[in-house]
Amino acid sequence: MPQTATLIRIAALMAAAVFAGVIVWASGRADLFASFAAVAADPWGLVALIDLYLGFAVTAGLVAAFERRAPVVLAFLVALFVLGNLATLAWVAWRAPSIGRRLAPPIR
Repeated sequence: MPQTATLIRIAALMAAAVFAGVIVWASGRADLFASFAAVAADPWGLVALIDLYLGFAVTAGLVAAFERRAPVVLAFLVALFVLGNLATLAWVAWRAPSIGRRLAPPIR
């Protein structure tokens, strides 16, 4: 695996581990649905939620364009809208070799 892919995979997995830890911490501190309602009630909270879901839609579109198998795309879409960017980080870690190849400079 090229060095770029390794760095992408390590970064994605580290971010996923930190994010998962924050999710576990938050789930012990506050009710998800009550917190979501409070965020949605605030104007800037609503902006943040729109930003979040717009990002999900863009990410879903990129994954759909990248993946060739419909079941993979469908599984990712379900995971994305349930797990959020934890699913994005997992997909990036999984696809790191392909991403690394696409980011590598062309061989001359």
